[in-house]
Amino acid sequence: MYSIEEFDKAKTQVLKYILYQKRCEKEVRTKFKNKIDENMLEDIIEYLKEAGYINDKEYIESKIENFKLLKNLSIREISYKLLTKGVNRRQLEDYIDNNIESLNEYETKSAYNIIRKKINSSEIDEIKNYLYKKGYKTENIEKALDDE
Repeated sequence: MYSIEEFDKAKTQVLKYILYQKRCEKEVRTKFKNKIDENMLEDIIEYLKEAGYINDKEYIESKIENFKLLKNLSIREISYKLLTKGVNRRQLEDYIDNNIESLNEYETKSAYNIIRKKINSSEIDEIKNYLYKKGYKTENIEKALDDE
């Protein structure tokens, strides 16, 4: 077992890590796996989940919103990036299913931005292939090309 002081000290350490940048549960586990006793880490994670500091659904939502604001990515690239962070696949798929219209709009706009950047230096077929490789959906590529 551990003391309240030890728990508070470790909890503060984890909290600083989370408050610096929003993290998913898996990131927290990975970061503190060998630094904090396993049972204490479990208790800290449960405590922080109950307090709302660790919430993978909110994490998914905020990360996707950030990607949409800052990057040109396909829905598949976003999924891959989040899965490598360790988010729950089911929660991610649910979010995508519930927000598919806005994500398709974003993907089309993103494809359009890439097309505009590459249009002067590349052939349309090359650009299409590039977008396919990046995981863009065919219908979103076609919509983006129509807008061009």
